[in-house]
Amino acid sequence: MNRIMKSVLLAGAAWSAVSSMAMAQDAAPAQEEATALDEIIVTARRRDEQLKDVPIAVSALSAERLEQTGAVDITALQQQTPNATVQVARGSNSTLISFIRGIGQQDPLWGFEPGVGLYIDDVYVARPQGAVLDIFDVERIEVLRGPQGTLYGRNTIGGAIKYVTRRLGSEPNFMARGTLGSYNQRDIVVAADLPFNDQLSIGGAFAKYDRDGYGTNLFTGEDQYDKNVTAYRASAEWTPTDNLFVRLAFDRVEDDSNPRHGHREVNSTVGGFTPPASVYDTNAGIRGNQEVVTQGTSITAEYVVNDMLTLKSISAWRSGDTATVIDFDQTPQPFLDVPAIYADDQFTQEVQAIFEGERWSGVAGLYYLDGESSGVFDTIAGNLGLAIAAAGYVNTESFSAYADVSFDLSDRLHASLGGRYTRDDKDAGVQRLFYLGAARTPLTGGAARPVFATRTSYTASDSFEQFTPRASISYDFTEELTGYASVSQGFKSGGWDMRGDAALVPQTVNGYDPETVTAYELGLKGTAFDRRLSFASAVFYSDYQDLQITTQQVATLPATGIASVVDNVGQATIYGFEFEGTAFLTDNLTSNFAVGYLKNEFDEFITLVTGTPVDISNIRTPQNSPEWTAYWGVTWTGDLAGGELAITPSLAYRGDFSLFDAPDPVLDQDAYTLVDLSAVWTSPSGHYQVGIFGKNLTDEEYRIGGYNFAGATFNNSISAFYGPPRTVSASLTVRY
Repeated sequence: MNRIMKSVLLAGAAWSAVSSMAMAQDAAPAQEEATALDEIIVTARRRDEQLKDVPIAVSALSAERLEQTGAVDITALQQQTPNATVQVARGSNSTLISFIRGIGQQDPLWGFEPGVGLYIDDVYVARPQGAVLDIFDVERIEVLRGPQGTLYGRNTIGGAIKYVTRRLGSEPNFMARGTLGSYNQRDIVVAADLPFNDQLSIGGAFAKYDRDGYGTNLFTGEDQYDKNVTAYRASAEWTPTDNLFVRLAFDRVEDDSNPRHGHREVNSTVGGFTPPASVYDTNAGIRGNQEVVTQGTSITAEYVVNDMLTLKSISAWRSGDTATVIDFDQTPQPFLDVPAIYADDQFTQEVQAIFEGERWSGVAGLYYLDGESSGVFDTIAGNLGLAIAAAGYVNTESFSAYADVSFDLSDRLHASLGGRYTRDDKDAGVQRLFYLGAARTPLTGGAARPVFATRTSYTASDSFEQFTPRASISYDFTEELTGYASVSQGFKSGGWDMRGDAALVPQTVNGYDPETVTAYELGLKGTAFDRRLSFASAVFYSDYQDLQITTQQVATLPATGIASVVDNVGQATIYGFEFEGTAFLTDNLTSNFAVGYLKNEFDEFITLVTGTPVDISNIRTPQNSPEWTAYWGVTWTGDLAGGELAITPSLAYRGDFSLFDAPDPVLDQDAYTLVDLSAVWTSPSGHYQVGIFGKNLTDEEYRIGGYNFAGATFNNSISAFYGPPRTVSASLTVRY
């Protein structure tokens, strides 16, 4: 079935483009919205540019498109963006896991850097907790594919996601939306702008998302996969002169959903527990709340010095706190229970000079980050009669200087050259303690008792420096068609394993080095056929070095325990292509499409778990790297009751992939296709909008995360987390 759906998706993407060729001969001139496609403005290079002129693979999803397809949060990007994984992390409701072109971060533990950078406006969000952002009060979302080390710096080795919020208008605005849906979904979003005069405006937005669980904890009776999220945004914009603009912004997200436990995939070795009938059900026994709070404040100031130079300052403070519990074994007994507490805070300061001449333009800047990430968690191992406490912190000071300049070598030929120097100064402390008794340790609120054994206790510091250049050349074949070639580098910072067990793996105290990637890309983008086809395509090749891979190790006496090992295991070669765009088939029929092909292979995978270096690349598979991804959506618009009705059926295909670098027939995910359908009616005045949205209409069951602790020591604990089942919702939006 999925092979057929894959063929349909690939054929659909081709059909969208080919149909536009056939229809272009006889079609009437394209509508205004079609001719404006080459004027989509993005800030992928930290300055306003037309999308077709940017020599970077960028997917830009507008608020209108996200609204039309019923996108709820940024995980919707996975369906419409080629070669991307954007998912909720295992054992979490709001922690983000992102991969782009096979590069990212599966492990959300504090101190372990992400591989895809997330930005709210121009502010870097250093930690993934609370980063599954709900889509409201947004202007657009940009997905930058490939390393962005020059303009965005450290930890954008796979790419970057930019969540761009809506600027305030010069007129009063009000919007309210209510949504009811499956599983007792009850959402409300309210946003308003209030200009006081020509110089000062304030605005705010409030969102409340509530939903019962897709499943049930069969032991405690609590909902599984429920949602209880409250979000706030507020901003003030001041324009005292034509040359000066200042924006103060605040955002806060509170996630009080129930803890999310996995579905046991195999029988237990003790207790006779079998997998529950529903993949959303569990028998998890650990009790406790999940509480996640993230918030941030930023001040952005722009001063136009003259027609050639604009100065910009971005000051931001962000913090996050998480308390949660995860039952790895999914049984009432404490075979593998994990209560956890995380905290992080950061201050960032960036200053930019954006310059433009008659035949050149560019941006240069300085960036500073001062952040701390810390946490503690217990591994309550009932079969061992132990509770293992892991605690630690990482302090980071990061300094960087960058510049990127574009030159018009002729009317058609353009070149861009840039580079960034980054220095990370880090210090860390790691502790790992054994306590007798299968109960919480004093570090997570358990009863006071003495430490049985100290496995790890050290502090360390190090500096990581990297220069990441980028160069590109582009050529305007016509006013509508641009081709480019680029080479770029990125790096992800080094650090220390917060779970490291020095008694079991002595080399953990040495930490791990940064990983780097060098990427080569050829692209072609623009419009064709009287602007009835807008497209972007890219072919890429990446040399990925010093990969940071987390490997779990279980040992018995005399070194009883479980620990992870983070090593720079080796290298990989990644290559593929992407093709995405919009075809305006008729004045009433539009098709959006995206196809991605990805080949990701380990060239070397050196592990030290066995005590001596061993290359096991022949039995390892890069995680979250499906060979094929595709999207095809068709939107028909027509008149109904004087208003406009838009109906959008869509298919999203994702090929086979592994959740971990060690292939596992139990957890590896087969190919699947998600079928969605939306219908949105807008009143003649534009003041009212009614939407009906069906998601995953074929009720596909597909894994997005998991844990693998096979064997008797941990009760054969293999569990998985699943994406949402079939849901239907209806919304009413009022705008004035």
